[in-house]
Amino acid sequence: MDSSAKSAIFAVDGIVLPPVLPRLRNLPSAPVAVILGLVTLAVGILLLAPFGKRQRLAPGIPVVGGSDKSSIQKNRTRFIHDGMAMLSEGYEKYKGSMFYVPSVLGERLMIPSKYVEELKTAPIDKVDFVATFQEMFEGKYTTMGSRSTLHPRVVKAQLNHHLADVMPGVQEEIRNAFEEDFPNCDEWTPVPVVDRLTQIVARVSSRMFGGTTLSENKEWIKASIAFALDGFIGAQAIKQYPHVLRPIMQYTIPALSKISEHYRAAERAAIPLLEERERTGEKALDLLYWMSEQAQGDEKDKAFIAGILLKVSFAAIHTSAAAPAQLIFDLCAMPEYIEPLRQELEGVLHPDGSIDKNGFNKLTKMDSIMKESQRFNPLLLITFERVVTEDYKLKDGFVIPANTTIGVPTQAITMNPDIYPDPETFDGFRFEKERAKKTENAGRQVYAASNHDSMAFGYGRHACPGRFFASNEIKAIMGYLLLNYDMKFAEGQTRPKSLLFETQNLPDHEATVLFRKRK
Repeated sequence: MDSSAKSAIFAVDGIVLPPVLPRLRNLPSAPVAVILGLVTLAVGILLLAPFGKRQRLAPGIPVVGGSDKSSIQKNRTRFIHDGMAMLSEGYEKYKGSMFYVPSVLGERLMIPSKYVEELKTAPIDKVDFVATFQEMFEGKYTTMGSRSTLHPRVVKAQLNHHLADVMPGVQEEIRNAFEEDFPNCDEWTPVPVVDRLTQIVARVSSRMFGGTTLSENKEWIKASIAFALDGFIGAQAIKQYPHVLRPIMQYTIPALSKISEHYRAAERAAIPLLEERERTGEKALDLLYWMSEQAQGDEKDKAFIAGILLKVSFAAIHTSAAAPAQLIFDLCAMPEYIEPLRQELEGVLHPDGSIDKNGFNKLTKMDSIMKESQRFNPLLLITFERVVTEDYKLKDGFVIPANTTIGVPTQAITMNPDIYPDPETFDGFRFEKERAKKTENAGRQVYAASNHDSMAFGYGRHACPGRFFASNEIKAIMGYLLLNYDMKFAEGQTRPKSLLFETQNLPDHEATVLFRKRK
C-alpha cells in the first residue's frame, strides 16, 4: 500500500475520507460493527447528498492568490498557517475595497471598515454573529457558541457597573494563585508561561464568576480549562470528515466524548451554590448571582446557568491568559520597558498592595503597552465575523451572496501606516503619548477601546462585553508579576514566535521564561 493509501482509505467525488479503522480499534466490538455499517451507509448517502452549503463568489471581487479554481484550492491550505501574510497582502493591495481570502471554511469576504456601521445593526437572522463561532469550533459537536443573551446582558448591566467592587477580590485571588500555582523562583527558574498563566487566570476569573466557592474548587478549575482545550481539539478532529460523516464519527473522537463530563463538573460546582443562595437569600457580587437574578423563563434552569458559566469560562480564561503571555514575551525581548512600568505601578499602590478604580485609570503606560502588544500579537486576525445567511443588499447596492462569511482584517489594519505611524516598530508607549495630547481621539487609544481603527474586541452590539474586566484583570496580573518578580529569557533565547492557525494567533504554549523573586 503506497503512502497516499495509508493516509486515506478511499475518496468519493474528490473528497478524501480519513482512516476510520485506527480510530475504532479500541472500541468494544459491537459498537465497531455498528459504526462500520453506518459508515458504509453514510458513504452511499455521500454519493447522492450535496456537500455543505454552496458559496457563490460576488462578481468582480478579487481573491488573494488568484481566483482560478487551482489557486483557490492551494491557498485554502496555505491560509491554515499563513493567514496573516495573506490578509496583509489583500489589505495592502485592495485597501478600502472588498477582497476574498481563501480558507478551509470557504472564501471569506473581507469588508472595509466603512461598512461596519451598516452591518452592525443588521438583523441577526440575516447577518449571523454566532454562526461564525459555531463554524470555527464546530458548535454542533463541541457545544461552543451560544445564542443565549443572558451572559452578555449581565456582563453589560452588572459586571461593568460593579467593576470597582469586584476588583478587590480579584486582586486577592491573584496573590493567592501566585503563592499556590506559581513556582517558588527563589533563584532563576524556567516557567512555562502560557500553562501557568492559564491556571492563574482560571482561578482569578472564577473568583469573579462565583466567589471563592468556585475559585477554590479544583474540579471546576480543571473542567473550565479542559473544556476549551477539548473543544478546540475536537473541532479540528471532526473537521477532517465530510459533513455527512460527522454525526457518526463524533463518537470516535475522545476530546468530544469528554465535553459532557465538563458540563457535569460545572453543574456539580454551580448548582449547589445557586441552591444555597436561594435558601439563605445571600446576595453576591459575582456573575453566577447576577445571572440567576436576571434569568428569564427557561434561563432560570440551574443546569442551563451552569452550562452558560462553562461557555463564558472559555472566552474569559484563554483570551485573558494569551494577552499577558504575549506581553511577558515582549518585556523579556525589550526589558527597557520594565522599570518605567514598575514606577507607574508603585505610584498607584495602596499600602496593602492593592489598586483602586482611580489607580487602574492612571496606569496609562501599562494600558499603552498592553495595546501595543495586542497590535503586534492579536488573538484573532479577523474580527467582526458574520455569516450572511441570505443575499444581503448594502445601501450602495452591493449584494453579499448568501452563505458568505464576512469579516474585517483587523491585524492588517493595525499595520496601516496611515493610521499608526511607523507601524512595524514596537513603541510600547505609543498610545500613552497619543492620550497625552488630550484630543477628541484620546478615548480611542485605550486598550479596551472598540472603533474602526481598533477592532481586536470586535465592534457594535457584539463587541466583547467583558473587555473592561479583562483590561483590569490583565493589569492586576502584570502588576503583581512586575512588582514581585524579575523576568528574562535564557541566554541566547529570542522572543517565541506566535502560532498561526487559520484566523487564530496564539502564544507559544511550550515557551519558557526565567523568573526570580525580587529581593
